[in-house]
Amino acid sequence: MYDRLFKLMLVLSALVIPVIGGGIFYTLSVDSFGAFDRFGFWNFVFSDKWVTTAGKENYGALPFITGTLLTTFLALLMCIPFSLPVALFTGEYFRGRKIASILSTVIDLLAGIPSVIYGLWGFYVLRNVFMHLNLSPQGSGILTAAFVLAIMIVPYAASLSAEFVKMVPSDLKEGAYAMGATRAEVIRRVVFPVAGPGIFSAFILAIGRALGETMTVTMLIGNTNQIPDSLRTTGNTMASIIANQFGEADGLKLSSLIAIGLLLFLITALINMVGKILIRRARHI
Repeated sequence: MYDRLFKLMLVLSALVIPVIGGGIFYTLSVDSFGAFDRFGFWNFVFSDKWVTTAGKENYGALPFITGTLLTTFLALLMCIPFSLPVALFTGEYFRGRKIASILSTVIDLLAGIPSVIYGLWGFYVLRNVFMHLNLSPQGSGILTAAFVLAIMIVPYAASLSAEFVKMVPSDLKEGAYAMGATRAEVIRRVVFPVAGPGIFSAFILAIGRALGETMTVTMLIGNTNQIPDSLRTTGNTMASIIANQFGEADGLKLSSLIAIGLLLFLITALINMVGKILIRRARHI
């Protein structure tokens, strides 16, 4: 009796996730139909126009898709060289020592800081740095946003990666040491092959957080509806354009913003799917 009831509860709980995901997709699809019907799906995706004048409205998502992918992958490139050494420091080299425990606590605290705090810090500190380097704040939006975004996801990626490094069986490492391997060789030939898929998944999750980040990017990117032609120009991401204009939107503009939200949903899902496929292949190598 109790076993059946418990199993039923587990099944119902498991079904909640696909139901919520399907509901989100359905709602966004229905509410964005007006934009796709007016402009066409592919024309909306690849158009760089964002004209809000009544009677001449023309909306396209390309500037915001470009801004989102550019800031996200720039942030990832800046995140990896910092988060991976931190993960090895706390998960391997100084595992079990007080300094690793203190650093792990600090990392967890940084990972929990609200994004608006990072945005304020970046706005008042980094913009002043760019000014002292003779770079106008208005011309450094993409770079500034990506840099602060990287700082945001470093603790997240480092904390998750460290947990996977700690999961590497001690027997494998001790066997390598017994054969005369150095610490660097153990990390390269034992730790990375075993923990690699998990570390990769940590960075995929970090990408997912960066893709949808709103407040930090909105405060730093410059919020101009254009395709960035360099790292010093301003721009907009899919999340920032929605945050900036959703409150005052209606009609076709509202439908277009919801369509951008749907595209962000699909891009995030696609990246996560590709990441899972790559992780599965890595486990079989």
